[in-house]
Amino acid sequence: MTAPLLEVRHLRVEFPTRHGTLLALDDISFDIAPGEVLGVVGESGAGKSLTGAAIIGLLEPPGRIAGGEILLEGRRIDNLPPDQMRRVRGRQIGAIFQDPLTSLNPLYTVGRQLVETITTHLGLSAKQARARAIELLAATGIPAPEARVDQYPHQFSGGMRQRVVIALALAADPKLIVADEPTTALDVSIQAQIIALLKRVCREQGAAVMLVTHDMGVIAETCDRVAVMYAGRVAEIGPVHEVIHRPGHPYTVGLMGSIPSMDEDRERLVQIDGAMPRLNAIPPGCAFHPRCPKAFDLCHVRRPELMPAPATTAACWLHASEVNEASTSMVGPAGGGDHHGARAAMQGDVA
Repeated sequence: MTAPLLEVRHLRVEFPTRHGTLLALDDISFDIAPGEVLGVVGESGAGKSLTGAAIIGLLEPPGRIAGGEILLEGRRIDNLPPDQMRRVRGRQIGAIFQDPLTSLNPLYTVGRQLVETITTHLGLSAKQARARAIELLAATGIPAPEARVDQYPHQFSGGMRQRVVIALALAADPKLIVADEPTTALDVSIQAQIIALLKRVCREQGAAVMLVTHDMGVIAETCDRVAVMYAGRVAEIGPVHEVIHRPGHPYTVGLMGSIPSMDEDRERLVQIDGAMPRLNAIPPGCAFHPRCPKAFDLCHVRRPELMPAPATTAACWLHASEVNEASTSMVGPAGGGDHHGARAAMQGDVA
């Protein structure tokens, strides 16, 4: 077994407000191995981007890490002073953001921005850094890199700017790349090229990639494993093929059912009723239970931890090996049923 490159353990992120403290990330845990692409998916507000921001040390105030730890190659980085974290970010962790216009300084040429990053983290001379900047632009698919290295961001198309952002993220040969919706603003053909580029970097450099996205097509094409987030927690995690085809959590079942399929003739897609709860109104027990068609009494009062499901790991009481029978009657119009019947029905749905 390869030792994890990134380890996130019981991560909690809070936002203090005048009306109390909001818990935005609640007990998040996962690993990423060298050369692995982990996809993080979920609805808007699930905590995907916040998890990435916590890892790279760019939480917006007043957000703060209130518990847990983040380890990179066995070294804890969540408690580093800002100046030390700045050296880690860029040298060991590269970041790719959704909008390249917010990542690039419009007043400087792309070459100057690349050279500054390279000299800061690698200590090369200006001439060596410029040569490496041109190599990075060529490696990320920028045509005529010798000429374009002296151009400004506004002279590049959206897809080309995103390639420049990727070149910046790769400038110091980082061990980990956190990519937050890197293909959202791009057309489909450019998306495919960016995905291929990320996969090639992962393969050739052995870098670990955390890919935050809401696009299951990108997840299916790019990732080795996928973590499904809901209301600030990991609802399910497992190999991407298993999560897509044999999901173990009712929320994941709904997500997968809402994706159009070329192989099936369906008049209607699956719809998950309701909406994700606000941070100040997360219900007790399982946060998904108000929207869950399989919820029973226990879901209302006890929060499930991640546990083995048939093909993945899911935070769902339907997969609990031992549950108090007195607490497991099905919630429904008749108010009857039992936990084992619910589990059998669920497994029938997701098999």
